[in-house]
Amino acid sequence: MATTSSKKTTVSKKTQERITETQTGTITVRLQKYIADCGVTSRRKAEGLITQGRVTVNGNIVMELGTKVDTKNDIVLVDGHLADLNAVEPIYLMLHKPRGMVTTLSDPEGRETVMNLVKEISERIYPVGRLDYLSEGLLLMTNDGEFANMIMHPKFNVTKVYEVKVFGSVTETIINKLKAGAYLEEGFVKPTSVRVIKQLPTKTWIEFRLNEGRNREIRRLCEAVGLTVDKLKRLAIGGLSVEGVAPGNFRLMSKAQMLGHIGLNEDGTLRKVLNAEGFISQKRTIDLKKKRPQPGTVADDETFVKFRRETYFDSLKLIQDNKALVSDKINKLETQVYVEEQRSYIERRKKVDQVKADIKNHNLAKTSFRPAKSNP
Repeated sequence: MATTSSKKTTVSKKTQERITETQTGTITVRLQKYIADCGVTSRRKAEGLITQGRVTVNGNIVMELGTKVDTKNDIVLVDGHLADLNAVEPIYLMLHKPRGMVTTLSDPEGRETVMNLVKEISERIYPVGRLDYLSEGLLLMTNDGEFANMIMHPKFNVTKVYEVKVFGSVTETIINKLKAGAYLEEGFVKPTSVRVIKQLPTKTWIEFRLNEGRNREIRRLCEAVGLTVDKLKRLAIGGLSVEGVAPGNFRLMSKAQMLGHIGLNEDGTLRKVLNAEGFISQKRTIDLKKKRPQPGTVADDETFVKFRRETYFDSLKLIQDNKALVSDKINKLETQVYVEEQRSYIERRKKVDQVKADIKNHNLAKTSFRPAKSNP
């Protein structure tokens, strides 16, 4: 007798949600994604807003990540402001961030932010990633959370190109250490490419290529091998370069244009292009085997540690204070010399005046040194 066995068909939670959405006509998404889609901030930062209790759904504070919301019926407020999909016009721009500005929407210390450079943009936009206060170069800004996540997330493998000026003379050994990578707090970091592009009398320019975008990654990588960064400039993201855009200026682009230059498709996959490496600089590589490092202090010398970010402003202040001290001493010395000269001049004048007075008061006769004539 033949027996038949029946297998239970299991449906995943995600599939069940899709079935429910199809049957009811509702569309639900994760809360952090919805906030990003509304142009409030990136998905990663939206997660922070949720865990901080700054987001409400239908009047209730929601602090659990992964909470689903109905995009048509639920009312989502972020810091008391309505997050509305229909009120957003997608904005994509590339900004040349100058040195000495913070990459935040506001700064508690009162420093100037990059938002001051895009005041003419009516839509609320935010920076994609970050360049620290002392760094400059290409910064993307948008109100498209999915786009921002695509650029920042390591899984999309977007190459970022940096030019970094370090103190001292860089040797082949130092370059090999940088190429080998280093362990930072978040884990192991290794550039895809490192090369010397310019030698100065006391400093060296290096080009870095990385696929990740961790906070202050370049500076910390340099410090891990003993280097101190003087200047840092992000030159390109993928094939999109900041060249041609002056510091403090920006250029508006469409999403298709920006993704095309970067080298990504709409779904985040890499485009099939002739140059898969993205932006290629015209600056030549300096071969340290043929052209020796410039004479002077080696770049990993501890002398340069005082110029690192943590002590940069203190070191500058100390240098300025020392200059002011030397200037003050010079001024005091010049004043002292002037006073002494004036005093000496006055003493000489007194003596001259006294001699003149003696001649006048005593009517001194002129003395003749000729011998007197004898009488015959």
